[in-house]
Parts: sequence; C-alpha cells; structure tokens
Amino acid sequence: MILLTHEFELPLRHTFTISRESTSVQPTLIVELTDGKHRGFGEATTNSYYGMTLEAMKDALEQVRSSVEEFSPLDPASLWQTVAPQLQDCPFALCALDQAAYDLWGKQQGKPVYELWGLDASIMPYSNFTIGIDEIDVMLAKLNEMPGWPIYKIKLGTSHDLEIVRELRQSTDAVFRVDANCGWTADETIRNSHELRELNVEFIEQPLPANDWEGYQMVFQESALPIIADESCITEADVARCHGHFHGVNIKLVKCGGLTPARRMIAEARKLGLKAMVGCMTESSVGISAIAQLLPLLDYVDMDGAALLAQDIATGVVVDKGKCTFPDVPGNGVRLLSVT
Repeated sequence: MILLTHEFELPLRHTFTISRESTSVQPTLIVELTDGKHRGFGEATTNSYYGMTLEAMKDALEQVRSSVEEFSPLDPASLWQTVAPQLQDCPFALCALDQAAYDLWGKQQGKPVYELWGLDASIMPYSNFTIGIDEIDVMLAKLNEMPGWPIYKIKLGTSHDLEIVRELRQSTDAVFRVDANCGWTADETIRNSHELRELNVEFIEQPLPANDWEGYQMVFQESALPIIADESCITEADVARCHGHFHGVNIKLVKCGGLTPARRMIAEARKLGLKAMVGCMTESSVGISAIAQLLPLLDYVDMDGAALLAQDIATGVVVDKGKCTFPDVPGNGVRLLSVT
C-alpha cells in the first residue's frame, strides 16, 4: 500500500463568515491510499481555530508512513488503532487517513462502506444548507440562490441575530437551525430561544464558549429549544461530558479523527439519550462522501460543504436540496478529478 498526499484550494461560492472568521478559499489536504489497483481518498481541511495547517498534517502523516504502507491486509479500524497514538496531536491528518482507508477497503470489497457496516441507507436524515453571517440582504440573496432545501442553518453571533432570523423567515417555510459558534451568553441563549422557537427553529448549536459548562447546564435546563454541542464535543471522552449539558452532539470527523471514532461517539450518544449529528468543515465531495456512510446512524446531518464550493475537486455522493444520493461506486464512492 502506498500513501500519497495532494493539496488543493477550494474556492467558495461566497465568502463564508461565522462569528470568529471569514473564508473565501479553503485549503484542503487529500490523502490517497493505493494498492496499485484501487485508490482510496480521504480529506481534511485546514483550520486556524484548531491550529491545523497543511504542513502540520503532512508532517504528521510522514511519521506514520512506514506503519501505513506496511499494513496488510487492510482493515481500517485496526489501522486506526495502530497509528492513532502517533497522530493524537493531529486528528485532522488521522481523519483524512482513516477516510482514505475506508474508501480503499470498500473499493477492494466492491461494496459501499455503509453496506459493509451492515447499515440500511433507505432511511436517512436530510442535510441543511448553511447561510454564513453577512448583511441581511446578502443573507437573503444566498438563501434565495439555493431554494428548495428543507432545512437551512443560519450562522449567528451578531448584535442583531433575531432580526436576521425574522427577515429570513419571510422568504421560506423551511426548518431553520441556528449556530452562534460560541458567540452568545447563557442569558442571551435562553432569551433568544423563546422567539426562535416561534420562528420554527429546530435547535441552537453551540451558543456559548466551549468550556462554559456551568452556563450550558443553565441553558440545558431553561432553553425553549434543544442545544447541540459542537466545539464542546471534539473527542470520544467529550460525549459523556455533554450529557446533562446538551441535548445532542455534532460530531466533526476531522476533530475526532475520522470515521472509526465517530461511529463509537454515535453509539455513546445513543446510549446516553443524546441526539447524534455529524457536521462538515467545508470539505469537497471527498469528505462529504465519507460523512454520508454514517447517515443511517444519525438524527441530523450538516453535509453541505461541497454545495458551498464554486468548484469541486471530486465526484462522489451528491447532496441536492438536502437529499443524499450515492454513486454507483464502492467504498465512499469517491473519484478525484484532478489526479490521474
């Protein structure tokens, strides 16, 4: 087995703004594993909040190259267990490697990964489409540019958040989710939750800073809407800590280290009575196709990353108006367009 890496810049349709940063071009690292006949691909985008750069990810992968290339026969979960201790400080690189291993494994077996896991893809949650922070008229234009999605996630964290949701509500009857990306206080969250419920908002994602556990306990008890963890739920150990502070967890593959730990986190959330969600980090169809393998296990999903791009670098799972369609390709279903 050979390990390769490919760097790309993903141009976005529009500058994407959340409460702490704006992005118009998203650098990403594609990991390729090949056995000479089949090629598996995985992805991790860079992220300044978590200190993950292309260089850091590539350096981390070099540390495990020999272990990966000597690993045979390919069993993705066992490979993850082998290399995870060396990549614990770079979960983004571990994620891309893990995704590539599953994609290659499925292609070797001639079946989609979800099928090899024994999952039924006939019932799956619909994805939301995300509207980043901007002037209200620009946010309305972004929503109207993508009509027909059953769910929209609205990024908040401004001085006029309720006004934003009120104005967007004028244009659609679709379900809303709101994500403040740590931009509110506990009192704001509780106060806002009551009007947001009347505006047909389904839940509030990560309103307070990640470590404000006291604030989350109060919000959990007093909010009129469910609260979903994102920045407060990174690793497997965080799921149990979220119990009693959140109603559900949004698992990001790059943050936890890939599909292997994500499956365990979903199982732990179920055991604790928490809703299970998986979110994306503006990945191409490589990362989105990996997320799709988990769909039968989820209550909610945010897998609109490729839909936010001006140009994709791969084919794979297609998400159109929230509905996921799997390609007739085994593994995660990925074909990289820019590498021959």
